[in-house]
Amino acid sequence: MKRPILIHPDPRLKTVCDPVSDMSDDLRALADDMLETMYDAPGIGLAAPQVGVLSRLIVLDCIKEEGAAPRPLVMANPRVIAASDDTNVYEEGCLSIPDQYADVERPKVVEVEWMDRDGKLRRETFDGLWATCVQHEIDHLDGRLFIDYLKPLKRQLITRKMVKLKKERARERA
Repeated sequence: MKRPILIHPDPRLKTVCDPVSDMSDDLRALADDMLETMYDAPGIGLAAPQVGVLSRLIVLDCIKEEGAAPRPLVMANPRVIAASDDTNVYEEGCLSIPDQYADVERPKVVEVEWMDRDGKLRRETFDGLWATCVQHEIDHLDGRLFIDYLKPLKRQLITRKMVKLKKERARERA
């Protein structure tokens, strides 16, 4: 089931999420809904707070090549356990901040530990776009948005655009 994506500013997007104790059927259903919502958007990552659920759960799939098999990942309680000194700069966007993009510098390679949809502890090293995406989504679980890495003026400008967008959407629905 596709879920509505919260648009910044929304206090739920700035809230530190609660850890997941185990992968219940409800959480697996949420993960499936999040994947459907992410693919439909379209995006490469989505965090539970973006659909209004304050749990430490993210989904991602950075396979973008035409005809390539998708690689959807479901991560509960993901955490970076090691990061490279080398960094990458990617132009990041966010489904909660539509049509806004900015360069963000992050570690190029990260090792992440998480609980998978079967409740098993997993660990993997991610590089490039995958590393950027997983860090971006983990940030959401800590109440941090990619615009928080920007200079205050640019961040305020984007926030004002989002406030205007939310008002326009509310008028359209009225």
